[in-house]
Amino acid sequence: MQLISDPSEMRRWSRAHHASGKTIGLVPTMGYLHEGHLRLIDNVRGQTDLVVVSVFVNPTQFGPGEDFLTYPRDLERDRALIRDRGGHCVFVPDTSDMYRSDPMVTLVAGPLADHLCGPGRPGHFDGVLTIVAKLFNVVEPDVAVFGRKDAQQARIITCMVQDLDFPIQVVVAPTVRERDRVAMSSRNAYLSPQERLAAGAIPRSLAAAHDLYRQGNNESASLIAAIRRVFGEESLIDIEYVAAVDPETLAPVLTADADTVVALAVRVGKARLIDNIVLGAGVDADEVVG
Repeated sequence: MQLISDPSEMRRWSRAHHASGKTIGLVPTMGYLHEGHLRLIDNVRGQTDLVVVSVFVNPTQFGPGEDFLTYPRDLERDRALIRDRGGHCVFVPDTSDMYRSDPMVTLVAGPLADHLCGPGRPGHFDGVLTIVAKLFNVVEPDVAVFGRKDAQQARIITCMVQDLDFPIQVVVAPTVRERDRVAMSSRNAYLSPQERLAAGAIPRSLAAAHDLYRQGNNESASLIAAIRRVFGEESLIDIEYVAAVDPETLAPVLTADADTVVALAVRVGKARLIDNIVLGAGVDADEVVG
């Protein structure tokens, strides 16, 4: 497994392997890997000959007062996990190489960022699109895989690839959950034991909405109210938003169907956690570890 930090070297590596007929998959990450990231590696290994995992904490997707400086980092641990999972290359660029000067042209997420996480994190998805586009241009993958837990991010990136004609297949893999159905996240490391226990209300709330839908109630307001009732029993959780949205436009819907995405963001202590389900499938459609 190779470790590459220079973007030009990364591009040469990819082009040399493409010239030999190999296909390349990319797993973009901000590091501090967990089993959810490793399942993404498994996913792309089944579709391509070689796997590149990027590890880069991207400053342009963090807003003022967010956790850029304190975001957990452990490159040596990440390298070992990637190697053991069968990765072929780890791309770890420096910020100065990815952002060499103040850019004159940037990407804008557009109306897909008007909902869910967008209003509370202005500019976040512009930063996500910028770094993902840069990674695509440097690594030149055939396939890139993202997790469904970040449903809004995955949708926006998919639209960027379509609208800007990137020759890349975007794969959205199932959310990976721990035994109590809490979605795996690098920010779970911020949680105290008591807060981690409280976080179990997140999947329980989504399951409550799913159960209500299966009973025949498809009013979004009722589904959202069911989620809020579960959180009302947990004092350590502060709700940022709960919404039922169209899977393509991400706009709120009044009446839900099986494809509706029910999404939420909450704060538990220092951690901001997001989660979602596709209503017709529910939490049980995701992968559970342990």
